[in-house]
Amino acid sequence: MSDERHRKDVKPMRPRLAASLILTRREGERVDVLMGRRSAKHVFMPNKYVFPGGRVDRADSTAPLARDLDGRVLDIMTRSLDARRARAAAAAAVRETAEETGLLIAREAPVASRHANWQPFRRAGAAPDLAPLKLITRAITPPGRTRRFDTWFFTVDASALLDDRAPKPSAELEDVQWVTLADARDLDLPFVTHFVLDELKRVQPPAPERPRCMRAVRGKMRIADL
Repeated sequence: MSDERHRKDVKPMRPRLAASLILTRREGERVDVLMGRRSAKHVFMPNKYVFPGGRVDRADSTAPLARDLDGRVLDIMTRSLDARRARAAAAAAVRETAEETGLLIAREAPVASRHANWQPFRRAGAAPDLAPLKLITRAITPPGRTRRFDTWFFTVDASALLDDRAPKPSAELEDVQWVTLADARDLDLPFVTHFVLDELKRVQPPAPERPRCMRAVRGKMRIADL
């Protein structure tokens, strides 16, 4: 799933849990997705257009949630993770979206946690809301890469946003913008993002299909149902 080349001299490492969130906005038959360009200062995938996301932090396990994950999503995820880590991955996707774009998937509720991760939510008087998240796919970086991630990709409609504020760039994501699914293909995308865009179409109505996972098996990329 990574654009990095395979290196035989790299010590085997366990993938780090990560999450990403694809915000969608519909106007008739047109579907827009929110994307941003990674800073040129990043060592990993600089200047590539991606969705908001990142590694799961320890604090994500104790996120002050307004609502829990949908039971169907949790059921699929807990076939691979325990329930706490599954919720942490979803919370990380919502947190990273807030940090990188300023947009809050949240509902009005008091936030007791004083952790810095939830400061944008406390200021807004709202708590992270996992209920509207849908699972798109899971992608695991193949062995032999200098960085490996076990990334869970979620999607949510823009109607789940706390308010109608405009997205804004950050130190992590520059040129944050809504783009149509068709136009997104013309951006400088990493391989995994092309895969996620394909999977996004599969899990959308009117006939959503089962989320799938992409991973390396015996040196070849394999895709199988979650």
